Amino acid sequence: MTALERVKGAQTFLAECWEELTKVTWPDRDQLRNATLVVIVFTIAISLVIWLMDSTVSFLLRTFMGLFGA
Repeated sequence: MTALERVKGAQTFLAECWEELTKVTWPDRDQLRNATLVVIVFTIAISLVIWLMDSTVSFLLRTFMGLFGA
């Protein structure tokens, strides 16, 4: 493959990419805000669940180890 063929291939690829981007339906401001809020709330909820599980296991291990004087 010559350098000229590579350049033409790259040009074709970029042209096809641009054509596909014109077909995309981009979210409006309200959709973007709502999706962002959902992601933030979900992230906080999952973080709280993980923290609660970690705290519970830590407490149980400390209690169990305390029974044996460790």
